[in-house]
Amino acid sequence: MAEVIVRDGTWTFDGERVRIVPGGERKIHNLRQALGELAVPLTALAGVTYEPARKGGRLRLRLRQGADPFLQVAGGKLADEADPYRLAIDQDSAGAAEYFVDEIRNDLLIAQVPPGESDRYLLAGPSVPLSATAGDGTVSFDGKRIHIEWTDWAEEVKKASGPREIALEDVVGVEWTPIVGWTNGFLRFRVTGASALLPKHDPNCISWGMRREGGTSSLLAAAVVARLPHPFGSLPAALAEGATGDKTHKSGDNHDALLQKLRELGELHRDGVLTEDEFTTAKQAILRRF
Repeated sequence: MAEVIVRDGTWTFDGERVRIVPGGERKIHNLRQALGELAVPLTALAGVTYEPARKGGRLRLRLRQGADPFLQVAGGKLADEADPYRLAIDQDSAGAAEYFVDEIRNDLLIAQVPPGESDRYLLAGPSVPLSATAGDGTVSFDGKRIHIEWTDWAEEVKKASGPREIALEDVVGVEWTPIVGWTNGFLRFRVTGASALLPKHDPNCISWGMRREGGTSSLLAAAVVARLPHPFGSLPAALAEGATGDKTHKSGDNHDALLQKLRELGELHRDGVLTEDEFTTAKQAILRRF
């Protein structure tokens, strides 16, 4: 077990998954607080780093592309303080952070997790029902239908179209972006047969010019994406094996499985894939589980 507890939050690794709990202070970004606790399986990880700085540093998890519906929507678009896979580390916790990184890297090596794309979501995504208000509209999603109501800030063309009801089966994609420079942020549902319009005129889109991250709109976007066919596979997350939220499958901690991993490591070492140091470190990590 490896654990890092700081004001920014708590990360715990038990050999199978990383549990992420955001800190409770008011300065913690509202998006991280809205996401709440996350359970990231080892198979979803592409890597982990600790970036030291003069007054502490930061831990970062890198997830495999396609493993998390939230990152499928918001990846690369979030400010650091809104990123749930970043943890600010104080000076006193630097040693714990380094140990945390070593433990995950050892287990990634042992489990031989592929670093490439995942063909299914390994995290279930936000639960429903869910709603979000940002700028010119309020969107709600119950798992099957998307409902949009317009606020007083909406353009007349949107108000004239009236409230929108979009069936999930009619959605072919979701676009989400925060405010960038002078460009408004927006959440758009791409619907079969719909014309391409500017976000402020599109009746399948809400847009905003305040609140950089658009409130909880990215969570709702991720909840919809999690129920659409996977971009690298064929099944929605709700039907794909392994997208079970907080359920844990303990299939690797019995002695037979561990002995098999030792044999595989030995073969990798003999074939020159693993160096002597890598083999020794991985072997010790396995032996600690017996």
